[in-house]
Amino acid sequence: MINKNIIKIRKKLDKLDNSLLNIIKKRIILVDQVLKNKKYKKDIVDRQRIKIILRNISKKSKKKKIDVTITKRIWKSMISTFIDYEFRKFKKK
Repeated sequence: MINKNIIKIRKKLDKLDNSLLNIIKKRIILVDQVLKNKKYKKDIVDRQRIKIILRNISKKSKKKKIDVTITKRIWKSMISTFIDYEFRKFKKK
C-alpha cells in the first residue's frame, strides 16, 4: 500500500533538492572566482578559515535549533569536496 502522505512529502523534498542544486551552482561560481585569485596550490587549504566556518555553522545551527551534527557533517563534506574541486581545477590553469 502506498502512503500518499509520504509521496507528498517526497515531492517537496525533490523540489527542495532542486533548489539546493541551484545554490550549489552559485557556490561553484564563487569558488571559481576565489580560485582565480590563488597563485599557489598551497593557498587552496586555509585551515584557520575552515575552523571559523565550522564554528559559525555550529553557532547558527544551535540558534536555529538544527541538529549540529548534521550541519557540521554536511559542511565538512562540502568543504572537503570543494577543496578537491579546487585542486582539480588548479592543475588545469
